Amino acid sequence: MARDSQAALIALNRFGFGARGGASGDLINAASDPRGFVKAELARPNGVLLEAPGLQSTPQLGQAVFAYQDQVKQAREAAKETAKAGGPAETPAQAPADQTPGLRRNLSLNAAAEITGQMAEAKPTENTAKSETMQPNAATPPAAKPAPQPLNVIQKIFRAEALARLQRATLVDCGFTERLVVFWSNHFCISAGKGELARIWAGSFEREAIRPHVLGRFADMLRAVEQHPAMLFFLDNQQSLGPDSRAGQNRKRGLNENLAREIMELHTLGVGGGYTQGDVTSLARIITGWTFAGRQGQLGAPGSFVFNVNAHQPGPQVLLGKTYDAAGLAQGEAALADLARHPSTANFIATKFARHFVADDPPPVLVARLRDVFVKTDGDLKALATALVDSDEAWKAPLTKMRSPYDFLVASGRLLARVPEDPGVYLNGLNLLGQPLWSPAGPNGFPDTSAAWAAPEGMKLRLDIAARIGARLGNNIDPLDLLEFAAADAASTETRRTIERAESRQQALALLLMSPEMQRR
Repeated sequence: MARDSQAALIALNRFGFGARGGASGDLINAASDPRGFVKAELARPNGVLLEAPGLQSTPQLGQAVFAYQDQVKQAREAAKETAKAGGPAETPAQAPADQTPGLRRNLSLNAAAEITGQMAEAKPTENTAKSETMQPNAATPPAAKPAPQPLNVIQKIFRAEALARLQRATLVDCGFTERLVVFWSNHFCISAGKGELARIWAGSFEREAIRPHVLGRFADMLRAVEQHPAMLFFLDNQQSLGPDSRAGQNRKRGLNENLAREIMELHTLGVGGGYTQGDVTSLARIITGWTFAGRQGQLGAPGSFVFNVNAHQPGPQVLLGKTYDAAGLAQGEAALADLARHPSTANFIATKFARHFVADDPPPVLVARLRDVFVKTDGDLKALATALVDSDEAWKAPLTKMRSPYDFLVASGRLLARVPEDPGVYLNGLNLLGQPLWSPAGPNGFPDTSAAWAAPEGMKLRLDIAARIGARLGNNIDPLDLLEFAAADAASTETRRTIERAESRQQALALLLMSPEMQRR
């Protein structure tokens, strides 16, 4: 059983989000057929899609944010008039702290005590218990906290999108397809910190441009991503005008190369992929006119992708030595299709894929195999994922990669059988640990190496969270039982002895959450 348990641990931790507690039987199911357990999710392509009540399309969300912005503007103007008349001016409600993108708080231990304050009061539901988990609060004394403010429409939508994603990750059997979503969403990242449109579109971007293609073709995902309003807004392509286009001549504005540069450097070829600055400029010309309809809806439904021919640079363009004839929107789509099939793209994607799932320095033979599959299948991402699971290298490599903050919080919630009800507690935890949801610091996404997440400061914060979970839940949970759910006899002797020798159940639970079996994948 030990050998099967070790393979089950790899199946759940390397490819998924870890075993669920309660009556799930994840470890037993994985041990019976580890590779089949992981690949079972690949046979359910519709299972990658995410639909939940209240989740809206990007154009609908665009109209919602435009309407909200109009309301805020009117409220401010009314407040100014009131102030001029001598009455008290009302200011718009401020965003709750958990919605501030990129925020990392310096918490005292007393403040950190609130991280999991409501977990112990959670009510069980069937085999799992619903709860608010891992809630870091600002280090403001309770008496000094301002009264809670109502959420605006942007915050409500962001939280609804976050909750749907967190619940899916918590409830799935293995989580392999959800891990694929996280990988591709980080590869083609936007940042919700860019502005209100990016924030309200962060979830719909993932639902519409990433999820439908996770088990499809890379070229289709690439096109969906680069034509999505969220990406166009994030990298400013709506501001890019062909110098010789009608709009460019009228407005005396020219190219914005942000999107073109990141398509080549981060999305396809990679650094050193064989392109030049001249190629970046050519691609920028090719994709001029790729934009989204604004609040007036002159080009289409507000918030929808449109091709503005008046902003498009006329004439043929040369990219990577190939001439693309003037064909409007089709010119850019043809260029993206060729970039998706470029040998440098295959190598770049295979390397990142292996690094994410297997090791910071992935086995060269595995990278070569994945690259060959990518090329031979014309970028079939289901075939790529299957080749990864079928490779011996992915099962032989030790579990040395550090879980990211998102992986850690989701894995902890799964093991504790807690279904998130309030996304704010997770969002605060991610902010605290340096991985705010959908909000990386730059277009290269969050780092994907152990060193990035194993820094002393980050590990101390994880320990604080684990200690508070232990303090809240330790009396009602047997950590040794949880260890059986998480790893069974694949758990190391050192981990088992450490938990057995703990001074209390609370301490034992904290030690379990900080163990290699929970921190490594």
